Amino acid sequence: MAKPTNTEEEFFAREEAEKLYKLHQENLKKIKAQEAEDQQKAHAMKCGKCGYDLQTIRWRNVDVEKCFRCGAILLDDGELEKLAGKEGGFLASFNGLFKS
Repeated sequence: MAKPTNTEEEFFAREEAEKLYKLHQENLKKIKAQEAEDQQKAHAMKCGKCGYDLQTIRWRNVDVEKCFRCGAILLDDGELEKLAGKEGGFLASFNGLFKS
């Protein structure tokens, strides 16, 4: 049996390094996904002002989240428009502050 050449050894070493690198990248993706999920779980339904639990309440036929500790109200995208009715005047200028 012939001894592998340096070129063959380099090829297989490179192949092995690429496999290990891909495995490392996949593990990093899994770790980042888990961290994002953990962070979402830790902050979901928590008040951004005081950290207390938010409660969903129905107000003018819209489900909004309210903190009964500090009084903050969280509106999801589009809920301000639903609550205020047709856009115009104050609401139009207010929305303009947050659009990029």
